[in-house]
Amino acid sequence: MTFAPKRVYLNLPGNFFFLLVYLGLGIQPPLFAEEMWHGLRVAPENRCAPYERNDYSYSQSVELEIIRSMDGRIYSPYTGRYFNFRTQTDIEHMVATSEAHDSGLCARSNKVKRQFASDLDNLTLASPIVNREQKSYFDAAEWLPQLNKCWFVHRNVQIRLKYQLTIDRKEAKAIDRVIENCDSFEMVFHEGTPYSPKPTSEWDENGDGRVTCNEARKAGIAPVYANHPAYKFMRDGDGDGVVCE
Repeated sequence: MTFAPKRVYLNLPGNFFFLLVYLGLGIQPPLFAEEMWHGLRVAPENRCAPYERNDYSYSQSVELEIIRSMDGRIYSPYTGRYFNFRTQTDIEHMVATSEAHDSGLCARSNKVKRQFASDLDNLTLASPIVNREQKSYFDAAEWLPQLNKCWFVHRNVQIRLKYQLTIDRKEAKAIDRVIENCDSFEMVFHEGTPYSPKPTSEWDENGDGRVTCNEARKAGIAPVYANHPAYKFMRDGDGDGVVCE
């Protein structure tokens, strides 16, 4: 499905009065219009205030929430790769903070900027190479992931709507090209590099064949869910399928 841009004309009494004045003077009246796309205002990026990275601070603990949202998987949707440790991934903003800043957040309060930086709707995991050297601060017109493109562009639109951000024409066209071929906007867990099946080499620090919560937390895999390979080497006292909550 595609969404064609449309122009919305403000039909207000004041504007109508000025229109009559312009016509009476024989002057071409200005257009009171703005281009809309997916409910977003189409406009060039504008840095209305200096970008300060510290204004978009967030707690590293949000990474645990990202992992929890993926049922305990340390997974990068962009590449389909699974990781054994949190230290192997970066927290990735799908709409980069600098991109959001230039799309309207530059005029918002620091509270809203920090809220945006910690918003799980805009966060995922990626390897440092992908996050820092490939995706970086690029927008959807400049970079798209190898996998989960439909999910990525859908999240892009949703987060912009949530924070009333603008979008430029190149981004809108790039997203439309992706949407045309989408059957679903759900994130797909692809078959990729699997978790290691050997806890003795990955999580079992003392080599006793068991994984404790201290070892799991040190390895960055806690809480450990039943679908994680380390789970079978741990004790789930209440049998709820989660250890080390």
